[in-house]
Amino acid sequence: MMRSTFLLRSPRLFFILLVGILFGSILLALNVGKYPLSPSQLWETISCSFSGQCEGNTEQTVLWQIRLPRIFAACFVGAALACAGATYQGMFKNPLVSPDILGVSAGAGFGASLAIFYNLPMVYIQLFAFSGGILAVLCVSLIASRSRTQDPILVLVLSGIAIGSLLGAGISLLKILADPFTQLPSITFWLLGSLTAINQQDLIQLIPILLLGIVPIFLLLTDTLARTIAPIELPLGILTSACGAPFFLYLLVRGQNNVTRNPKSCHWL
Repeated sequence: MMRSTFLLRSPRLFFILLVGILFGSILLALNVGKYPLSPSQLWETISCSFSGQCEGNTEQTVLWQIRLPRIFAACFVGAALACAGATYQGMFKNPLVSPDILGVSAGAGFGASLAIFYNLPMVYIQLFAFSGGILAVLCVSLIASRSRTQDPILVLVLSGIAIGSLLGAGISLLKILADPFTQLPSITFWLLGSLTAINQQDLIQLIPILLLGIVPIFLLLTDTLARTIAPIELPLGILTSACGAPFFLYLLVRGQNNVTRNPKSCHWL
């Protein structure tokens, strides 16, 4: 308990610990699998990949075509889910709110299952999943806004649980009605989720979309902070600049140190 309290009181140490866990997990994911790669094999594969001496090597295929795309996809998808959860908490001003509680996960699952049930293409499956999640949140918000109780947060949570249960029943019904040889495995596999089939082309399409979503979420979170950390509402530009200015100063100080050590490197200014 004392250790966890100390970490919460030291955000920098907590951040360093999380970054260390992330990089440790990445290294572990690179080494572990059906085709294990030892640290020495991993280093040799990376070195010869840049030198072009191991083209067509099995280790190179496993590293660059299978594991790295899945690792990057897991990191970016996890970051997007974390931003989405924090955004929900900021929008509804409730630390208990999450996509599961609001029924977003169940709504997206029901929409995707419905599209798979009617044998629609992948684009429509994604569209139905997105629309199902949005409609679930709208239903929960509408029910909570119509409530006249003195505890709107409790009504919001209970409404989300009720909508999620209803949509979960709809998913179960679709599973019963689906073809057990084609549709049912597709619905089950989609609901479970997997990064098995991810490749480099998918990453090229995925990363810009995630970045376009994370940037507006960042602005929304800073706007939420502007309305909560001070007695008066702070302009959004102040907090945005406050986040970017320290990083710029860090780069400036670092560059100045490089100039001091090596005067010939001052051309970067």
